[in-house]
Amino acid sequence: MKQSSLYLGILAGLALGGFVHTRAQGLPKTQPKIVTIVREHIKVGRAADHGKFEAAYPAAYEKAKSPDYYLAMTSLTGPSEAWYVVPNESYAAIGETMKRDANDPVLSAELDRLALADAEYITAVETIRAIARPDLSVGTFPDLSSARFFEISTFRIRPGREEVFEEVAKAYASAMKRAAPKASYRVYEVLVGMPQPTFLIFSSVESYGEFDQRVLDRKELIKKATPEEMTMLKKFNEVAERVESNHFRLDPVQSYVSKETRQTDPEFWMPK
Repeated sequence: MKQSSLYLGILAGLALGGFVHTRAQGLPKTQPKIVTIVREHIKVGRAADHGKFEAAYPAAYEKAKSPDYYLAMTSLTGPSEAWYVVPNESYAAIGETMKRDANDPVLSAELDRLALADAEYITAVETIRAIARPDLSVGTFPDLSSARFFEISTFRIRPGREEVFEEVAKAYASAMKRAAPKASYRVYEVLVGMPQPTFLIFSSVESYGEFDQRVLDRKELIKKATPEEMTMLKKFNEVAERVESNHFRLDPVQSYVSKETRQTDPEFWMPK
C-alpha cells in the first residue's frame, strides 16, 4: 500500500462495512466514522506481480508494530485495481498516525523505498476519504474476518440533489428490509478525493455464490415496495449522474491485520 494510505488512514466499504476501535480490537465491529481508500490502478498483466510486491507493506507495518490495520481488495470486474481501506475515528486520529509514522525513521525509509518501486506496477493512485452515513446504511455489521468478497457501488449525484438522493436511499432501505431481512450494507459520503456529491455503498459476502441471492433480493424488493416507496425510487434517475458497481476479492497477502484476526482462519490469512 502506498505510504499516503497509512498517513491518511481508514474497509466500505462495499458495506465494507466499517472499521472502529482498530487499535484495540483489530478489525472493527461496527461502522467506522471515517474511511480512507487508496485506489491503485494496475498495469495490464502486472496484477499478480503487484500483489506479491505489496506484501512488503504489511511486513513493514508489522515490524514497526503499527496499530493502523487495513484491508486490501483486488477487482474482479471493471478496471484492474487494488483498493486499500483503512479505518479511523476522526481527523485527529489520522493526524496522530501521521505524527507517529514520521517519528519512525526506519518505517519512513522503508515506505519511501516501496513507494518508488511500486511505480513499476501501477499507472495511477487516488486517495479518497469518506464519512459514514449510518442513517442510510442497513442491517447488522458483518464479521470482516470472514468476509471474502465485496461489492462496491459508486453513486455520482447531480449537484444540489443530495437531499432527494437521501430520500430515495431511505425508501430503498425500507423496502429492502422487508424483501431481505438479512440484507446488510454500509453507506459512505465522499468528503475529498472524488467529484462531489458522491456516495459509496459497501457490502460483503463469505462466498461468491451469495451474490446470486443478492440478485434475487433486488427483484423481490420491487415486489415488496409500497406505492409511496416506488414513487420515491422512480426519482432516482432524476438525481443520479452516474452509477457503477464492481466486485472485489479480499486479498489476505496485501492486507495488514492483527494476529488475532489471522488466527481466526490461518489457512486463509496466512497462505503458504
